[in-house]
Amino acid sequence: MNKILFLIVFVLTVFCAVKASEQYALDRVYTGNQVSNTVSVIAPATNVLLGEIILGKPYPNVLSPLYKGASLVHGLRYDEGRKILAVVSIGSNSVTFISTLDNKVLKTVYVGRAPHEPTFTPDGKEIWVTVRGEAYLSVINMDTLTETTRVPVADGPGMIAFSQDGKYAYVCSSFTPEVDVVDKTTYRVIKKIPVISPFSPNIYTSPDGKLVALTHKDVGKVTVIDTSRNEVIKVFSTGAITNHVSFAQTGERLLLAVTVGGENCVKFFDVADDYKQIATIPVDVLPHGLWPSPDGRRLYVGLEYSDMVQVINLENMTVSASIKIGQSPQALVYAQNAVNSPRDSNNLSNPRDPLTAQVIVLKPINAEDAAFGQLSVRQIGRTKLIEQLFLKLKPETSYTLAFSKSLSKLQADYEINAFQTESNGKYAAQSNALLQNAGGVDYECVVLRDDTTGQIVMVGEIVK
Repeated sequence: MNKILFLIVFVLTVFCAVKASEQYALDRVYTGNQVSNTVSVIAPATNVLLGEIILGKPYPNVLSPLYKGASLVHGLRYDEGRKILAVVSIGSNSVTFISTLDNKVLKTVYVGRAPHEPTFTPDGKEIWVTVRGEAYLSVINMDTLTETTRVPVADGPGMIAFSQDGKYAYVCSSFTPEVDVVDKTTYRVIKKIPVISPFSPNIYTSPDGKLVALTHKDVGKVTVIDTSRNEVIKVFSTGAITNHVSFAQTGERLLLAVTVGGENCVKFFDVADDYKQIATIPVDVLPHGLWPSPDGRRLYVGLEYSDMVQVINLENMTVSASIKIGQSPQALVYAQNAVNSPRDSNNLSNPRDPLTAQVIVLKPINAEDAAFGQLSVRQIGRTKLIEQLFLKLKPETSYTLAFSKSLSKLQADYEINAFQTESNGKYAAQSNALLQNAGGVDYECVVLRDDTTGQIVMVGEIVK
């Protein structure tokens, strides 16, 4: 009897796996990778990396005069009707249009200083690009792939979310504490909605179009706007380094999902229950972009420091897959019906650097100290690229990050870089250094020194 039951369960498991594979067979998941300057392409039917679209040279080769190729590949959007992926590269001020059918570049359009994210209009006729280094939106005609107009908005536009009918665009800002509501027909701002902080990099519309949610990365909060009134209806805390936000319709329940980089997790909130937090799912290091599958069963999350994508099963709230990809994924997008055949993977390259980024977590020497620090260390030629994130240090204080030869005798034997924290005790940047001293002996740990007191205040062991 037990053998029969086991056989039935096995058959049902295989059947469900086959049906799921068929369901997602023509879909793709894309990530914009800021260090390798590539786009990673994942098949959600198998949760396997198919390859990468190379748009530019990897860091630090883009620091010399850049005549060709993209730099700081970052923002993404997909249009199902045209089977086109739009990729924004911050460093080269460009929007690259790629056919998802064969992964070929169709055209690159250059816009203003430091663009951030592209968004297609619901009718697919235009794509609007936030030019974050300036104070306008670049509007590109999708038939001609040329810029047709510029829409003045508040300084530092971060991202755009359109109303469901396409009549209005909601524009969050990275420098100004407001959301601008733009009339799609006149290209004019019709309302400015005040918000709680000046740094909002990400905004997303609910499936029914009734809500718009945006993140406040600097203060760790989310704001929700009612689109019928164009008024803020909810502001709630989510956690340090709140990156991206999304809505997922799971059966009858509408969830709001947020990546929280300072806690390395994705948090879920029940919209109908006044945004009550219902789950916290631990993920790998520094979650950034996220996007649900259209059926509401999965959520794909890009891990900026871990160079991977993880898949959260929304039915049981567990991480069901981890996929190694390109270096430093930023935006992530789920593309439904991106290809005509499950086997379509033409013109993709193997990952340039399959080496896994090493993550180093720094902990305070004083157990009562709430400071948080983590590094992502990647091999770049003969040196290491060290991406750094520190939270809850002393405000506006000078520190030095360094390597120490000994865990028992902590000292700054090799200084990586010095920095000064912001008014909230935060510091985020990157630098290059060697991980081996002149004598050929590996360093044992990374330390953080308070330059005011001269004391070592944090330490992180280097795992060999």
